Order: sequence, then C-alpha cells, then structure tokens
Amino acid sequence: MPLSGPMARLSRLSLRLRVFLFFCLLALGGVALMLGALYVGWQRAQVSDATNGFTFAAILASFGLVALCAGVWLLFDENVAKPIESLSAALRARAHGGVAGGVDKDLARHLGDLAPAASALSLQLSQSTLVSADRVAVETARLATEKDRLTALLSEIPVATLLLSSEGRIVLYDAQAAEVLASQGQPRLNAPLSDYLQPGPLRTALHRVAKSGREVAAPLPGADGRQSYDVRLRPMPGGGCMVLVDTAHLEESPTAARPLTYDFALLDQPEGALHELPLPSLTYTIFDTETTGLLPHKDEIVQIGAVRIVNGRIVPGERIDQLVNPGRPIPAASTRVHRVTDAMVADQPDIAEAGRRFHRFAQGSVIVAHNAPFDMAFLHRHKSRMGVEWDHPVLDTVLLSAVLFGASQTHTLDALCTRLGVEIPPALRHTALGDAMATADVLTRMLPMLHARGLGTLAAVLTETKRHGRLLADLN
Repeated sequence: MPLSGPMARLSRLSLRLRVFLFFCLLALGGVALMLGALYVGWQRAQVSDATNGFTFAAILASFGLVALCAGVWLLFDENVAKPIESLSAALRARAHGGVAGGVDKDLARHLGDLAPAASALSLQLSQSTLVSADRVAVETARLATEKDRLTALLSEIPVATLLLSSEGRIVLYDAQAAEVLASQGQPRLNAPLSDYLQPGPLRTALHRVAKSGREVAAPLPGADGRQSYDVRLRPMPGGGCMVLVDTAHLEESPTAARPLTYDFALLDQPEGALHELPLPSLTYTIFDTETTGLLPHKDEIVQIGAVRIVNGRIVPGERIDQLVNPGRPIPAASTRVHRVTDAMVADQPDIAEAGRRFHRFAQGSVIVAHNAPFDMAFLHRHKSRMGVEWDHPVLDTVLLSAVLFGASQTHTLDALCTRLGVEIPPALRHTALGDAMATADVLTRMLPMLHARGLGTLAAVLTETKRHGRLLADLN
C-alpha cells in the first residue's frame, strides 16, 4: 500500500537524517524533561524549602532521562538495529548459503536506500550465479551420465567394490558393496570398514597389504559373525586401499538399487580432535522423531527419520525412515499431525531395537536436530534398554539460526526454511524423514554462513550457541 502524507515524506529521508532525528529526539526530550523537572522543583520549593524542591527536581529529571533513553533505544532498536541485523543475515544467506533472489525491502524499510541497494546487489549476484549454474549444470549432466554408465557396468560384475582411505574409512562403494554393507548395517560414507567386518581379521589383512605393497586375499568374517566374505585388498598409489568382495555366492541380489556413492575428498580428510576440525570436514547425522505426544518423560517415539551429511553435502541413499512400535495406542490428535497409525506400527521394532539401529547409523558423527533437547530426551530415557550411550556432540539448528539471524527472529523450522529458500513438500511436513531432510538442507546452507562469521570449528560454534540456550528452555 503506497505511503501518503507524513509517512511518505518520512520514507524519503536519508539514513543519516533519520539517525540524526533520533539524537534530536533525545536532546529535545532531555531539555524538555530538565525544564519540566526544574519547574516542578521550583513549585515544590515555594511550599517547603529550596533544598527539598531541587532535590525532588533532580530525582524527577533522572528518572525522566532514564525513561526517555529507554524509549529512544526501543525506537532505535526496532527501526535501525533489528533491521540492520535482519538485512545482514539476509545478505549472508545469499552470499554464502545459496539463497537466490533479491532481499525483501521490508526488512529494512526504515533505513532509507540501504534495503533497495542491498536488494539490487543480491539480484545482480543471483543473475551472475544463475549464468554460472547453467554452465555447471551442463557439465554435471555429462558427468552424471558417465557415472550412471559406470554404475551399471560395475553392477554386472559379481564383485563388490569399495575404496578405503589410509585410516580404513569408506571413501567409495558401488551398488553391490552397498548390499554387502547392508547385511551388517546401514551403508555409510566415511565410516570405518571395521563397523562391517570384524576388526581383528581386517586389521591383520590391512597390515599385510601395507607391509607387502601387494594384493592380499583373505576370508573376512562380518561384524555379526554369521557371514564370511571372500575379500581381496589391493593397495592404491598415494595411500588407501581398494577392497573387492566376491558376491557370486551371496544371497543378496547384485542390483543397482543404490547409486555409486563416493567422495574422493575423504582421501585427504584432515586429522585431529573432533571439536577442532573444520566444520565442513565433519560428518553429520541429522534426525527427527514423531511421537505419541509432547512429554519426553512419558510419551514414546513412533517414527525416526535421519540423513547424513559428509563433506558439506547430503549423501543420497544414506537415510533411515523407521517406524517404531511405542507399545501403547497412538492418540488420535498425534496421528492427525504425523499421520502414523496404530496399524502402521503394529509389526515394527520397539524403541530398543530402533534406537540401536539409529545409534549405529550416527556412530562417529555430530548429531543435529531442530530443537534437539526434545528428541534427544526420548533417546536418553531409553538408553539402558538400547544398551548404548548417547555421547555424540549435538548441534541444534534453532540455536544456529539465533547465531546467524539474531535471537529476536522466529526460529521455527518453517521460518528457517523460508529464510533460506528451502522447500518442504506438504506431504513430507511433520514426517520424521521429511523434517530431517529439510533440517539437513538448512544445515548445508548454514555451514558456509557460519564459516563466514568466523565460526570455523565445532568448538567455536558450540561456544557461540550456548549464549542462546534460553531459546530452547522457552521452547521446551
């Protein structure tokens, strides 16, 4: 709606003049208060004595000045400080978080030409980015075609292929290797192969490879001890090892249900204490739960959804979408929210088994959730039944949002997705996997923004988020 009258004239004022008006208000208000207080003090002195009158005037003026400063500060905070904070966060989201489009001019409508100038700059940046993205998309399509052909070729050969880093972590696995890994647990990039094969025999085989510098063949038992695999380990130039598993005799069908999954950057993964490593190099497990209610001390989980981020990107195919039998009826009000019914969970595992599966999936990673204390409270309550310890580092996207966008903003998942240009399909909203995927997408955009703010390590981020812990207390 177009502004008219005084508001229209005010909107044409420069930012410097608007700030000057705040100081004018403070000065004029202070003078008026002093004169008013002196007049009241003089009146009081007429009926008592001068000391009493001017002491009263000083007290009155002091309280008046404090009230005036508080009022002017509220005006300044609402019309200058908060808009600048919102505008800077929006610009960072576009500069580092991959958000496209111009800046909403209403974010800083009281800051003169600053918002239109920021919007014009972000639009120009978006247009340049789109041109570059078109070029990248063409090359990406070509590489994707080649990758599909390679995946199909590997799937026709009865050999599962994995590539390990020099630390024994999985850098690549093909479709058949995914089947082999799945027989022992959820396939995971950057996970140690010892999570799937018994550590002792595997360590012996890897030592033989390192010592001889030649291919070594050995039967290696699975982590569950029920299966054994014919494995060949071949050293790679520059470190690392290729692992070939004969799948001809396995019960699993060698299909290409999962794509070729890899990240060669893991070959050069930095080493060090988890809290001191660069944020992008960490592995994250992002999860969400749906429950019978909102009381972690008495309600139960009915669904767990989780995805993984490795080297700053979501890994396709590495996810959990697990229904959980809560051992009690699901209230109709809860079913209306998450659409999970008693019939759907009747034959599903209980929280002890589902929790163990999720714990294995999250092993060696940073756990991330939106309002993490709520979801983690359910897991901690049943840890003795699961036989696990939830000692992972935990990040909360509510607190990350407060760090990046200011505590005064709204920090719901919907608001955060809108702010960062993430879409949640309506059919997936309020499902555990759908909300976990949205939170993961949000996190991939937040990580470079945190780095741009000088928060480059997990330790630095955890220290900063502690300043906003009150937000979670209010939510829970």
